[in-house]
Amino acid sequence: MYELIRAGERSWYIDCPAKIGICLLDGADVCLIDSGNDRDAGKRALRTLEGEGWRLRAVVNTHSHADHIGGNRFLQERTGCRVFAPRIEGAFTRDPLLEPSFLYGGCPPAELRNKFLLAQPSDVSTFGDPAFPRELEPVPLPGHSFDMTGFRTPDGTVFLADCVSSGAVLAKYRIPFIYDFDAWFRTLDAVEAMESPCFVPSHAPAGPDIRPLVAENRRAVTELLDTILARLDSPASFEELLMRLYDGFGLRLDFNQYVLAGGTLRSALSCLAGAGRVRAAFDGNRLLWRAAED
Repeated sequence: MYELIRAGERSWYIDCPAKIGICLLDGADVCLIDSGNDRDAGKRALRTLEGEGWRLRAVVNTHSHADHIGGNRFLQERTGCRVFAPRIEGAFTRDPLLEPSFLYGGCPPAELRNKFLLAQPSDVSTFGDPAFPRELEPVPLPGHSFDMTGFRTPDGTVFLADCVSSGAVLAKYRIPFIYDFDAWFRTLDAVEAMESPCFVPSHAPAGPDIRPLVAENRRAVTELLDTILARLDSPASFEELLMRLYDGFGLRLDFNQYVLAGGTLRSALSCLAGAGRVRAAFDGNRLLWRAAED
């Protein structure tokens, strides 16, 4: 864990739960792509950089989930580095309470104010700032999050953030977090058409051919949508439908999974409703979902 692995002539990543990318800029200056899940991840990343004789100039965040921005605050305080993030993600990075509030749909209870969902705030600039490392090419990857963005480094390495998950993660959780299904599928199509000597997903092995993993993710999420439709063999509220899914998968909910899987389910219902495959109606002050009639 936290092993430094070379991905290209000017690219490395630190192998940890959410991979931390490194791009050599000029001289001894480097840029991190994400900062890990907490202060300790930031400390370990900085120790790695110092061991190589590198100087941290900037952190670029792919998106605002806590496991990708958790080290920002420590690194800023310790080094004075700049942090850059895309559009809406920057607002969540600046004010991380937005994340559990968004997921919960209201003021989050204490159970959701944990480091898994709530990072420390950090100062953030946009990609349009003159100080943004121009060696990096932003690669839009929306779907998993609002404005998630990957990066292509000068040697062609592509950091893919969370647009794909490993087969093990898909099998364990069954309901990956997706904010916008239509955007997510379009992102998969775009990634499948990319060429790179090395793709680095945050939660899957790195390698030169991303297409098998893209296909596995597309298949898993398509099956999830079909399963949701199958569980609507009779009308169900959101809560009942979530219970049917988890019971069918043989899994148990906790607070974190309730908001993450629940957010995915709500987004899935929006996607299916937009495609005319489900419809919703109020019945006795309950919002019930049902499969659309042929």
